[in-house]
Amino acid sequence: MTYKILLNVSIIIVTFFNFAFASTNQTLEWIDLIPEQERATYLSGDNAQISHNGPQAKQSAVGTIREDLIGKKITIPGFVIPLEGTETNITEFLLVPFVGACIHVPPPPPNQIIYVKFEEGAPMTKLWDVVYVTGELMMETLDTDLATTGYSLNANKVVEYQE
Repeated sequence: MTYKILLNVSIIIVTFFNFAFASTNQTLEWIDLIPEQERATYLSGDNAQISHNGPQAKQSAVGTIREDLIGKKITIPGFVIPLEGTETNITEFLLVPFVGACIHVPPPPPNQIIYVKFEEGAPMTKLWDVVYVTGELMMETLDTDLATTGYSLNANKVVEYQE
């Protein structure tokens, strides 16, 4: 009898700790950063067209952020536009949904750009490859020479995409 009670209590304790310390990261796609009522407009193609000719087109300011995601621990795939660091170790960057965003084409709207700080630094040897970034999503409007951001993220993990 005592053995069964001890076993049940142990199961309850283990279950509690597994639940309490389980990964609470939510994996997002870029469309998830756009409020649902704005997605139809974004997906309709009414955004600036990509052009590699002439000066860089202006960033569209249309779109708002999802306040319900603020403070959430997330993982999101994206491409890196380096801002700070060395040739081999990037500590601050813009995370964008497609390769070359903000450099040769009109930047996506602010709700499609995340300013990332990663104090540990990420070894970026292949800037054209997809990375997964994990951290706490915050609302931050940051104006850079390349674009304005709608979100920021203090990363605790940056890993290259693995097939």
